[in-house]
Amino acid sequence: MKRILLLIAMLAVSAYLAVAFTWLNHTPPGQMVEQVKIVVEDSARTCFITPTEASALLKRNRLYPTGKNIDSVQCKSIEDFLEKNSFIDNAECYKTPAGNICIYIEQRLPILRVISDKGLNCYIDDKGRSMPGSGHAAHLPVATGNIDKNMAEGPLFELAQLLGKDEFWKRQVEQIHVTPEGEIELVPHVGDHILFLGKPDRIEEKLERIRTFYAKGLSRVGWNKYSRISVEFDNQVICKRK
Repeated sequence: MKRILLLIAMLAVSAYLAVAFTWLNHTPPGQMVEQVKIVVEDSARTCFITPTEASALLKRNRLYPTGKNIDSVQCKSIEDFLEKNSFIDNAECYKTPAGNICIYIEQRLPILRVISDKGLNCYIDDKGRSMPGSGHAAHLPVATGNIDKNMAEGPLFELAQLLGKDEFWKRQVEQIHVTPEGEIELVPHVGDHILFLGKPDRIEEKLERIRTFYAKGLSRVGWNKYSRISVEFDNQVICKRK
């Protein structure tokens, strides 16, 4: 008997919640959209698109919903349109019971700036995709030299990921340079020297070797003693004096 009563109570609560949810999300027939709220995530880190710019894009393409009957607003169309933008990774649009439209935008997050000798001028985002070089992103390493799209979206993307997830390297590396031979040099913030990695392989191991040398070598002789520190070859750190 207790089980039956418990089951009835559970069904009653479920029915109540379903009715309440439907009522809260119900909008009166003919409800007009009074307000559009646009939120852009990560605006402090990157500034590729603002709510004002997103509004202007929607208005130019007759998708801005203010003044329209809320039932006629196609949220999926708004989302699809915004996601075609080169700087937007994801867009979500939904209606509120008060008759407003909310649009939530996730920007693409760059981790590397590329300005190459081959005319490539772009950012590389956190998913390894190139994106236009306009806009602003703070505190990113800049990659220069002999770089094509495959190099940028492959080895340099992997290197930028390693640098970005390590606080020491994020602060230390300001420039990545690719030589005509396809070898990698790093220009540090601290120290008047070049870090030579050689070919873009075993990057994580090479960075760890440099970190160890920084701690056990440069800490004793000084950061400006050498002009070049090479970890091109396995198990070696080769330094060139100034």
